Amino acid sequence: IRDFHIAKREEDIGYYAGYVGSSFMLGRALTSFFWGLVADRYGRKPVIIIGTSAVVIFNTLFGLSTNFWMAICTRFLLGSLNGLLGPIKAYASEVFSENYQALGLSTVSVYSKYVMGHRIDHWSSLGRLPRPGNSALVFFSKKRGKKFLL
Repeated sequence: IRDFHIAKREEDIGYYAGYVGSSFMLGRALTSFFWGLVADRYGRKPVIIIGTSAVVIFNTLFGLSTNFWMAICTRFLLGSLNGLLGPIKAYASEVFSENYQALGLSTVSVYSKYVMGHRIDHWSSLGRLPRPGNSALVFFSKKRGKKFLL
């Protein structure tokens, strides 16, 4: 948010970060019923493949966001196309025996939140990917003569 130069004061960064974070949950809330219907009709595997692809694509685009609205849109689209949690929990409840279902379902929740989705965000926020507000997209720039390495 700081790199987008949208906040006038340091204290306003949290305000705008709330919009970015809530756009994911808004997209997820609007489409979760739809993804349940798709999983019931076409199977869980296509929904898991689409959701995993969306996580990779939109988290990468979020990490490369150049302005506030691009960050909002990529997070909203990630939430909208991320129908993973329901089908994966259904798989987990079938795979684990009754004695281990609680452990299996809690592992799925932790995995989906911390490992799958947020690793690319975390990786880009640590500066391993260039910071978007500074010089990250020289690769996509129209200026000639500059070289860019990821």
